[in-house]
Amino acid sequence: MARTNTRFIEAYNQALSLCDCSEIGGTLPSENMLATELGVSRTVVRSVLAQLELAGIITLDGRDKTVVRCTRPSDAMEMPAPLLNIEELEERFLDWVLRMDVPPGTALNVAQLSKDFSVAPHTLQEFFASLSRVGIVTRRPRGGWVLHGFTTDYALELSDFRTVLELNSVRHLVALAPDHEIWAKLDELERQHLALLDKIDEDYHDFSKLDETFHETINGIVTNRFVKEFQKVISLIFHYHFQWNKSDERLRNESAIREHLNYIEALRSRDPDRALAAAKTHLATSKQTLLNSLRANSHAT
Repeated sequence: MARTNTRFIEAYNQALSLCDCSEIGGTLPSENMLATELGVSRTVVRSVLAQLELAGIITLDGRDKTVVRCTRPSDAMEMPAPLLNIEELEERFLDWVLRMDVPPGTALNVAQLSKDFSVAPHTLQEFFASLSRVGIVTRRPRGGWVLHGFTTDYALELSDFRTVLELNSVRHLVALAPDHEIWAKLDELERQHLALLDKIDEDYHDFSKLDETFHETINGIVTNRFVKEFQKVISLIFHYHFQWNKSDERLRNESAIREHLNYIEALRSRDPDRALAAAKTHLATSKQTLLNSLRANSHAT
């Protein structure tokens, strides 16, 4: 039985308490009684007893389970971190790529990454399969996955489609009633942008997540499952690829923050022409940033 199994660890830590309740030289109850008290099967009980003996806490002699020493705090096992779901994994994977500067062509070790991300291997395989549909990763001929890039044509098509969706959202947004919740959300986004601008020299890496939230808020106005799914593609392509070029990252992020602030002000005006113009300006900048990053990393083919 795997020693990282949650049920095993819970039962083992409970058994330590039972050992503490017994005198040195005393014996533990039968396997059936232990199974009932610990709430596990006899198979798990046997694994727990074997681990207690390995730790030198008890000795096993037939059915006798004799306590030979007191337990110590270091005997307790740590519970594993809760496993992530797909949505949480997307965020962790993106953060890993951005923070660790994972280069294109990196082989993705499913066994190791499943441990690092606290996620089941089958969930990670499912996640990589979804990324393969948009060109972020590819499956190797002999199995496994590799982080991959995409062509300039792909980037252009993606950017153009993103623009179509977001401009549609802007048209809907500026027509919303003054008491709609979007206006309070825009106020909060403005506050967050200004706060990051004050700390831009140290925290410019944090813009990626704020940028994602900003565009999700705008596109969230339109209730459309395809728009929601496309936002995932944006976060896993735009935010990933434009970070490849680190030479002017702080300056680019500062400029993008200022464009966002202008964008927010234009949306607040509720003037469709002004709002659409601000959106087009920002989306064009984002598109050019993506293309520049591809060229800087020799992926513009």
